[in-house]
Amino acid sequence: MTDDWAMPRALADFVELDVDRTARRGYPEAVYCEGKTAEQVAAIARTVRHDGLRALFTRAGPEHVAAVRSELPDAVLEPAARILAWPPDPPEPSGGHVVVVAAGTSDLPVTLEAHFTARHLGRHCALVVDVGVAGLHRVLDKLPLLRAARVIVVVAGMDGALPSVIAGLVAAPVVAVPTSVGYGASFEGLAALLAMLNACAPGVSVVNIDNGYGAGHLAAQIAASH
Repeated sequence: MTDDWAMPRALADFVELDVDRTARRGYPEAVYCEGKTAEQVAAIARTVRHDGLRALFTRAGPEHVAAVRSELPDAVLEPAARILAWPPDPPEPSGGHVVVVAAGTSDLPVTLEAHFTARHLGRHCALVVDVGVAGLHRVLDKLPLLRAARVIVVVAGMDGALPSVIAGLVAAPVVAVPTSVGYGASFEGLAALLAMLNACAPGVSVVNIDNGYGAGHLAAQIAASH
């Protein structure tokens, strides 16, 4: 250990990393960057490197990305989703397949966050985009892929109807993600959230508005090998 290594004391001023999370739960630490300073994120990244941890950095703005890469230069970034992973290569995939579905192109940032998370938690992942209920033939065209999934993440704003539609067509559980996409009466995702919570089809679980990370994590757990 070098003399300049003072991070355990410095980190204690603002964070206590869950360094045993992988051993305890089987999944690595995730650092929510929004609201943290670039200096704080850099200090956390330095500890991740020093301790050899696997970690995700979510909701990272440009200053957070620069801070992470100042300590972990090979960290991989999904720019639309504002999420980074280190080490850059995901674990060898295991368990069942996860299919992540976006109702519309405007839902892609949250969709990619879910897809990136599930991949870097060690699952086989496929991505399906722009299959919203305004054109149901697009969903029907994807049925073979959807029916082969162990779990499906469905991301939708507006009326939030797509998770219920897909859940009525497949045997796999559906993780529904409401997004804040939509016109005024969508109330920044609240309309989609309530629609998903009231889904007619059984087997639909709902995460919080725009919570792609939470959906990807839950899907990875559901699809894990037993």
